[in-house]
Amino acid sequence: MYFCIVKHFKKNFSIRILIILTLSVCFSTLVYAQAPATEPASDSVEVSLLTCQPHNEVYSLYGHTAIRYHDKRTGDDWAFNYGIFSFKKPYFVLRFLFGKTDYELGVVPFDVFKREYARWGSMVTEQVINLTADEKQKIWKALCDNAQPWNRTYRYNFLYNNCTTKARDMIASAINGKIIYEERPDGYPSFRQTIHSCNKNFPWAAVGNDLCLGVKADLPTTIGEHQFLPANTMNDFAYAKIYANGNYRNLVKETRMAVPPGVQVIEPEFPLTPTECATVLLIIGILIFLYEKKSRKTLRWWDVTLMLADGMAGIVILALFFSEHPTTSTNLQIFLFNPIPLIYIYSVWKGRKIYWKISLAMLFCFFIGNIWQDYAEGTEILALTLLIRCLSNMTIKKK
Repeated sequence: MYFCIVKHFKKNFSIRILIILTLSVCFSTLVYAQAPATEPASDSVEVSLLTCQPHNEVYSLYGHTAIRYHDKRTGDDWAFNYGIFSFKKPYFVLRFLFGKTDYELGVVPFDVFKREYARWGSMVTEQVINLTADEKQKIWKALCDNAQPWNRTYRYNFLYNNCTTKARDMIASAINGKIIYEERPDGYPSFRQTIHSCNKNFPWAAVGNDLCLGVKADLPTTIGEHQFLPANTMNDFAYAKIYANGNYRNLVKETRMAVPPGVQVIEPEFPLTPTECATVLLIIGILIFLYEKKSRKTLRWWDVTLMLADGMAGIVILALFFSEHPTTSTNLQIFLFNPIPLIYIYSVWKGRKIYWKISLAMLFCFFIGNIWQDYAEGTEILALTLLIRCLSNMTIKKK
């Protein structure tokens, strides 16, 4: 899956993670050893939401969010980043698949944070939050407490509990009032539609996402759910108000560019789109069907190849039904990709037709399911390829 809305370091990964965690430990020690006995001067402190533009890595297609705490009087200037993770942890991919991935809060000097995004060519927008002196002190204490080794780890979910929602909730919890958002009168798009707006130029990444997401990803979202995406939270903050003691004030005091946009090198994906690849497979299937009809011979190797690919993909789809990710269950693509073909490979090799009757019924359910679920690009064409195999094995009289 590709829903990694995170701050991640690709080059010298282990060294960079070690530096971040070391700085976080040092920060945790310092804030408790040197915490000010009195409240810092309100006008010297700024608390900001940092929204980072996506860059060209697949895990960054959705952007990133962090919190900046800057005390101009003491010189403290930290970026609080809820997106630290490591691919080197045991069974990372498997745990991510089942929704059991733990992420961490990392704390780094803001200058270090800026340099990383400048190196990637990603713009960082800073929204200074309009907080009172008491609220600034409150969020500072909460962030310091959250940065402690026993508190910094949390259970990550790519749609409901990611680096953006954690930063948003941390700011909201410090406000002595209520944030009033300017909601859209026509509602909000589904998770799938929102994700498509980010990966429309990366079709293979979109296919990976869509294969994993089920029916629930096509339901309309609430404004809170809509804010899982960094850009959406930034836009909602821009027009939001704080209501407290009968008065309103803007949530955002000032907006500025922390890191200007740079040059990003876009690496090309696979030259063929998912639709083109599926179409090639369909053409091959039609040609084989015509050959079998004329020769009245069955190319069992073609059936077995399709069944193996179908069954292996089906294992992943089926496993996601048991994931903690709430949007991966009830995935109607299970009627196309499922482990059943693996069970019947021997039967098909021997020329028995029971599997093709089962497959035909499942394909019928798959096409009907498209009414409720938006399938991954090219899957309908793949279904037609399998439908041709059903017709070939059930209708053509073989020698």
